[in-house]
Amino acid sequence: MGLKSMLMRKMMASKMKDVPPEQQEKIFAMIEKNPDFFQKIAVEVQEKMKGGMDQMAATMAVMTKYQDDMKGML
Repeated sequence: MGLKSMLMRKMMASKMKDVPPEQQEKIFAMIEKNPDFFQKIAVEVQEKMKGGMDQMAATMAVMTKYQDDMKGML
């Protein structure tokens, strides 16, 4: 695991304190297998936040848009 992956994993783990470890691992695995997809989501969330949405609303809007794709990854 590269330094970038390790740092990303640490940052995400700190944001998911209430998520059980086995679910965290599933999420990490999805991100590692599909980094471009999750990068696209992150960019769209940032764009919505620049447009005035708060982080939670922007995240929910983008995640709803890609919910079928996410289900396919599970």
